[in-house]
Amino acid sequence: MNKNMKNNIVKFTAVSLVGMAMFVMAACGEKRSEGQNMIVLEEGEERTVNLFSPMEKTEPGVDNVARSASDKTVIMAEEKLGLKVEYITYTAEDHLDKTYDDVALERAKNNMDDIYLLNPDVIQALAEEGKLMDLSGLESAKNLRDVVRTANVVDGKLVAIPQEVVAYGLFINKDMFDEYQLTLPETPEEFLECCRVFKENGIETPIGANRWWLETFVLAQAYADLYNGGNTEAEIAALNSGESKYSDYMRPGFEFLQELIDCGYIDAEKAYVSEAIEGEGEDFLAQKTPIVMAYWGAANTDTAYGKTDFEMLVIGFPSSRGQMPVIPMTGFAVGAEAEHAEDAMAALDVMVSDEALQVYTETNKVISPSKNVEVDCVPALKPLNDRIKENVYVLGSNAGMKLEQWGNTCLIVRDLLGGATVDECMAEFDRIQEESLNK
Repeated sequence: MNKNMKNNIVKFTAVSLVGMAMFVMAACGEKRSEGQNMIVLEEGEERTVNLFSPMEKTEPGVDNVARSASDKTVIMAEEKLGLKVEYITYTAEDHLDKTYDDVALERAKNNMDDIYLLNPDVIQALAEEGKLMDLSGLESAKNLRDVVRTANVVDGKLVAIPQEVVAYGLFINKDMFDEYQLTLPETPEEFLECCRVFKENGIETPIGANRWWLETFVLAQAYADLYNGGNTEAEIAALNSGESKYSDYMRPGFEFLQELIDCGYIDAEKAYVSEAIEGEGEDFLAQKTPIVMAYWGAANTDTAYGKTDFEMLVIGFPSSRGQMPVIPMTGFAVGAEAEHAEDAMAALDVMVSDEALQVYTETNKVISPSKNVEVDCVPALKPLNDRIKENVYVLGSNAGMKLEQWGNTCLIVRDLLGGATVDECMAEFDRIQEESLNK
């Protein structure tokens, strides 16, 4: 990693990676057979490229803008290269199903597809096993923002390229905050006070949560100083060597989550089994709960929170440095032993070219991984966007860290939701850090 990594990352407007995949992509979960969840959407005969991705759950009659945006780039690749892209998709029905990540790992390890849309923990795991192609030679790779390279370079190889850069934030019902004369929170203490006021005024559960995204609270608090204090490289080196403990960084965020649960601001039992947006979206839209957490693109699409009956704002998570966006990285990868490797690399090069990303970004109103492509965000995203343009954020995934962040933190947060103590959660971080040091 370059010295003073944050200063070398080009300023960019807010980010929302993989609108095509979004909230059904999980970074952890139980193991079950996918069976009926697997869908083959198209069949081809000659010069085909197999693409494995999630399929966002949609409501009847509601356009899936995110899917449409990605489809446009696929069509560009098909027309330019004279080939056919076959979609294979999977979506978990509930918390008992095998997760998308579980299925993606199995398929990639068994060379079942050519291109995969992957979450950060899966990217890192597959890259460390040598299962992913080096994409750094693609023409489109020359245009990537530094933040994308930071997150997706493993052992010197660029192993994944996104069509969006995802930023997570708190989705706020501004009308409800105004009703109780509450200022949008900056710090954990201010956030707790807002929740207290809501609870005392009859809001049963101020925070709508699901089984995937509570780690954003932890990561924002854990790494606010690491990524914004000017000593990023040295702090990560200390973590990678074992000189520093991840548990010391993580403890304040876990204690904060435990307090939210103990005070009844989060329903831990419901969160433990709830799918993203499906678990809390209805109450947020019905104005029964004033706060949820989600990714940038959810503010743009009617399948999530793109159409509300109230003023919505998206802000960063509470931290010692104020409202803090959390940015994990996902992306498209090509299997190292893909059957149609040459065509897959060529297709991906078209799909993430500046021409294709301009179409994708304008359609989906997200932040592009290319430094040459910009788009204006919707008004609701301006607070989050402003912080990122100031170069203030936390990376939720960083290939420069030996211990994978996004998936591991998610799993251990789920332990907390299931009744584990904070000390037990910290012991688990210590265990997996020791494991990473022995690799």
